[in-house]
Amino acid sequence: MRRLLTRVLHRVLLSETFTPAAMGKEAEIHTQGRRRMVVGLGNLGMEGTRHSVGMTVLGALAARLGVADRWRGDKHVSGEVIVSGTERTAVVLLRPKLLMNVNGVSVAKAAGKYGIKPEDILLVHDELDKPLGKIGIKHGGSARGHNGVRSCVDCLQTDVMLRLRIGIGRPAEKTSVERHVLGRFSKEEQKVLGLVLNQSIDVLLSQLSLQDLQSPSSPAEGRNAAQQRKQRESSASPAQDSASAQS
Repeated sequence: MRRLLTRVLHRVLLSETFTPAAMGKEAEIHTQGRRRMVVGLGNLGMEGTRHSVGMTVLGALAARLGVADRWRGDKHVSGEVIVSGTERTAVVLLRPKLLMNVNGVSVAKAAGKYGIKPEDILLVHDELDKPLGKIGIKHGGSARGHNGVRSCVDCLQTDVMLRLRIGIGRPAEKTSVERHVLGRFSKEEQKVLGLVLNQSIDVLLSQLSLQDLQSPSSPAEGRNAAQQRKQRESSASPAQDSASAQS
């Protein structure tokens, strides 16, 4: 019943249509290359918590790219956006300003506004089944119980999106999962988190570079491109294994 209600909410929130005035000049960026979008999934007003670690990664990525001062709120996509890139390529960074369960609404609106295909979207989110300090790339497929990813799959009506999963580990025996994911990292965990952020940015930049070599024109071709990337990563050196993880 809860999932059905969420889907109904998705449809209501996605019912708004874009007008030229609403789209703004940023949506009219002309580029000869593919447009890509990196999304940091999280909860509105809960930045800094384990569940919103995807947003933290996006903030660190923006800083690495030298565009951290360019975040702007966009009510038409229900999120904060940075549009960066060159004449040949464009990258949209998105931090949804919605609850995690409906993050997909923001992602779908931004994809429509900027003309970005689902196979060119990379989702960054927390992962309970990986310990803190471990990250992994997942090439599409099921949401594996993550409500933010499930929302994106529902709103985009496809599961081809690449995901970067950031391990947060499972809670201690006496701590509920909800309390764990909505809690903040301890001082000791923050030391590890700093290393994780650097590693995550390296992986994101690597994935964006790999995508430049592909130009799928349909979800099916997107799956083929993802499989080819996976095969390349499987032959990577041992030093890279911790960055590209199991799907």
